[in-house]
Amino acid sequence: TGKELAAQAIHREYFARHDARQGKKSHPFVAVNCGAIAESLLEAELFGYEEGAFTGSRRGGRAGLFEIAHGGTLFLDEIGEMPLPLQTRLLRVLEEKEVTRVGGHQPVPVDVRVISATHCNLEEDMRQGQFRRDLFYRLSILRLQLPPLRERVADILPLAESFLKVSLAALSAPFSAALRQGLQASETV
Repeated sequence: TGKELAAQAIHREYFARHDARQGKKSHPFVAVNCGAIAESLLEAELFGYEEGAFTGSRRGGRAGLFEIAHGGTLFLDEIGEMPLPLQTRLLRVLEEKEVTRVGGHQPVPVDVRVISATHCNLEEDMRQGQFRRDLFYRLSILRLQLPPLRERVADILPLAESFLKVSLAALSAPFSAALRQGLQASETV
């Protein structure tokens, strides 16, 4: 569906307007797929950890994604896959605006905008006790429905052209009329 692209666009637009008023320039965009990481690793990834918090932890500890995204946006893709114990910790971070690293006791203030996405039916998950109702309402300030790309066939050509232009720009190569014609011809296939 392009969930992460939509999240990046929201991030860019918000900070373009914010920077015009505030003058600040650098705002990180950090993305994580909550369904692609094991629960024990996801906790350390999101909240960071202190040295010695677990076997194999890095000397000096490590900042989590909330700390890395400080002053910017954290995109939580597939939030519906997040285990309940982590949902509780996430809710606390959103309410308190501070994070405590795994194995730590000292809260670290964080200023992060959170955008979340899922393919799950969270209303049904709440009824089944698989997703916290309070977290759902905390995250649902503005809800956008993005239909899958297969239902937006007219968007495929402009997206392909955009990706091709970005790739060509990285190679310092021009986007020619012949390339555009080739893309348009592929649309009829």
